[in-house]
Amino acid sequence: MDSRLLTAEQLGIRLEIVAGQPIWEAAPLYRHQKAVDRIPASIRPDTESGCACVHVADVYVSFADGSLKRPDIAVFGREPDEQDEPVRMVPEAVIEVVSKGYEYKDLELGPPFYLAQGVKDVIVFNPQTLLVLHVRRDRVERMVSPVTIALECGCEVTI
Repeated sequence: MDSRLLTAEQLGIRLEIVAGQPIWEAAPLYRHQKAVDRIPASIRPDTESGCACVHVADVYVSFADGSLKRPDIAVFGREPDEQDEPVRMVPEAVIEVVSKGYEYKDLELGPPFYLAQGVKDVIVFNPQTLLVLHVRRDRVERMVSPVTIALECGCEVTI
């Protein structure tokens, strides 16, 4: 193999496959990553829910339709079985942080895709405008950060 060939990661590109279509975006910048680093520290279980509120940033999730996505933050009810390959368990919740120039991907494409795959709560946060979009099958709420959201699985998160 030619040592001059670089991987997508080395080029600063993140790749996903959604409904058979490849989607790429530039690697996140500072404002985006600060939000991704801050939000997981606020995720906590409701004392009665039994949900472990396991959260992980930027992990590949392999969905039943063959799609491969990397949510900024995925929240699971328990530890996923897969440790060295894409996670096949559907997250209870997904939190996406909007990167400048990728608003359409996160605000328009992401929520309906995740809901169709069985994700119960989809949260999209735009750190530039402080918009927080919380999407469930039965409702869509627009809020302004900071806001605490109760997830269907029994976790709470402050965005």
